[in-house]
Amino acid sequence: MPTYTVTTANIHLSEEQKAAIAEIITAAHHECTGAPGYFAQVFFKTTDDGDHFIGGKPNKATHVFVLGQIRAGRSAEKKEAIIGEIIANTTKLLRIDQADMWAYIQDIEAKQMAEFGRILPAPGEEAAWQSGMSEAKLANLRKAGVVV
Repeated sequence: MPTYTVTTANIHLSEEQKAAIAEIITAAHHECTGAPGYFAQVFFKTTDDGDHFIGGKPNKATHVFVLGQIRAGRSAEKKEAIIGEIIANTTKLLRIDQADMWAYIQDIEAKQMAEFGRILPAPGEEAAWQSGMSEAKLANLRKAGVVV
C-alpha cells in the first residue's frame, strides 16, 4: 500500500544497498504504522548527469531523495517518525551526511488507491482486506519470500 520511490543523484547504489534501503523503509513503515510489511513497495531511480537541479543550478553533490506515498489517516507524529527512521538508517548505511538526504510523505485517501486489483482499506482494516485476497496471490507472495 505505501509506495516509496528512492531517487539518487551522484551516487551509485549496489544491489545490496538497494535491498538494505528497501528493508529500512519497510521496517520503518511497519513499525510506525502497524501496517503489514508486505504492503510496502520500494522503487529505485538514478538520475543521469545533468538531470538534477537545485535552485536552478546543476547539482553535483550526492543526493538521496525519498518520496513515500501512503494512505491518509496517519498522525503527523507517525509520519515524522517514518521520515526520521528512513533518514537515520539510510544515511548510516550509505555513510552520507543527513544534509544530503531529503524525504517526503504524501497522503492519499485509501479510496483513491487500488492494489492487488482492489480498493485499499482504511488504516486499521488491513486484516479484513487481506482476508479477501485469493489463496493463489497469497501463495505467490509467500513463494517470493514475502511474509504474509
